[in-house]
Amino acid sequence: MARPIPLDLAKRDPREELLWRLEQAPAEHAEAVLAAFEVLQSLHDHGVLELARGVLGGGNKILEIVVDVGKTPESIRAIRNLLILTKILGSIQPELLEKFARAVPDALEGVAKGEQAEPPGMWGILKIFRSANLRRGLTVVNNLLEARGRNFSAVRNQ
Repeated sequence: MARPIPLDLAKRDPREELLWRLEQAPAEHAEAVLAAFEVLQSLHDHGVLELARGVLGGGNKILEIVVDVGKTPESIRAIRNLLILTKILGSIQPELLEKFARAVPDALEGVAKGEQAEPPGMWGILKIFRSANLRRGLTVVNNLLEARGRNFSAVRNQ
């Protein structure tokens, strides 16, 4: 009959393997270790580590203050308003918002330069009202006012 072959494996010590890997790491990753030390030194120079230490030390107190501030009616309204503004901005076509963003500086530039030192006379006003650009702008303002009126009225008229 066949005899079993004795298999004696040395016991594996995971700590020894980790220590060996730790000893080899600085040589294998020297550049990364130096970069990490530079980042750490920069954080220390700018006081970020001191701030992090303070936050960790007073974590519960800071959290209590933030929660107390967040519970105020003003904070709740601000968060709700921010969400509504996000919805509004998300619903506007980017092209339209870009046109508006280009129009605002153009409109304010004339005011800043003081181009209209004298208010326009009657003929000047009539000339302005004949402008196609003014009529386009009035259409946009009119559409905004009509939409606002529809949304604020008790009974929606359509």
